[in-house]
Amino acid sequence: MKNRKYYILVIFNILISVSVSCFSQAGSGLYKFLDFSPSARTTALGGMNVSLIDNDITMLFSNPALLTEKTHNMLSLNYANFPAFMNGTASYGYNLDARNYFGLGVQYDDYGTLIGKNEYNQDIGNFYVKDIALYLSYGRKLSESLTVGLSVKPIFLTAEQRTSFGLGVDVGMSYQSSGKDFSAGLVFKNIGTQLKGFYSEQTGQFTEPLPFNIEAGFSWKLLHAPLRFSFTLHDLNRWDLSYEIDNTRTKENLKKINFFDMAFRHTIIGIEFIPSNNFYVDLGYNHRRSAELSTTNFKSLAGFSIGAGVKISKFHFAFAMAQYQSGLNIYHFTLATSLEDFGL
Repeated sequence: MKNRKYYILVIFNILISVSVSCFSQAGSGLYKFLDFSPSARTTALGGMNVSLIDNDITMLFSNPALLTEKTHNMLSLNYANFPAFMNGTASYGYNLDARNYFGLGVQYDDYGTLIGKNEYNQDIGNFYVKDIALYLSYGRKLSESLTVGLSVKPIFLTAEQRTSFGLGVDVGMSYQSSGKDFSAGLVFKNIGTQLKGFYSEQTGQFTEPLPFNIEAGFSWKLLHAPLRFSFTLHDLNRWDLSYEIDNTRTKENLKKINFFDMAFRHTIIGIEFIPSNNFYVDLGYNHRRSAELSTTNFKSLAGFSIGAGVKISKFHFAFAMAQYQSGLNIYHFTLATSLEDFGL
């Protein structure tokens, strides 16, 4: 028990130290694709969730402490369409024993083939733009209720003849009650920096930080109803989420946001209807997305998302739709299975 408390205090002190050192990075960052939803289920729940404990191996992208005994030998493939590119993830879990959990994941963006032009609008040949991040994740069960996790993320980006390389780390904790009806999570995401920039300055490589983010949340399942509620807080390392509405960079052109609106922009709400272990329906609301992407004089469901998942034979299928703007819907597909069902 003393050793367990010691480990918890050490991890907590490390997280606090890291958050203080990275606070100056708030509001900036490269490799924004790291913040994209990794699965249809997460998309349906509003785009972020750091507390849901299940057999969903894709949760390692959100919080490495969500690796559990249920994610052993789980394999998942995900695809999402965006207007200018496609996004996807692949992940696999393997447990060394009852307390040591491993996960491997890949997250990517593909912008396809682009036409290169010079300053005279002359063709200079086609080129490609791709983003790739590799997740090497580890979870350690400290007690029946508490798990800690770590993900190391090499990140690669290529655009035309230029390449970039970065290294990030996610550090997380998760808690689950003895009745397994309540769970909570905390994660410090994208700790790190760009190691190789796209160009050099007189002083050397021009590098930028990663999109550091502190996220926390909880999930609560009702005892006598097939409903689970999730509440997620994001961007806890910075309060002000205001933004400029034009390029003049004057104070008058900043979006005015009152206290309650600003507080709500840090929150994401998700609801799951789970009538059985083989079927669920999810609803989510992301207020920041709604506030920033809704347009006047147009009816829009920006910020809302919906999805469902079903297990048929040995496979889990999931689909989600999230509206970003009126007429702009993102569709997310997930296919998952347990290799143990195939005798592997």
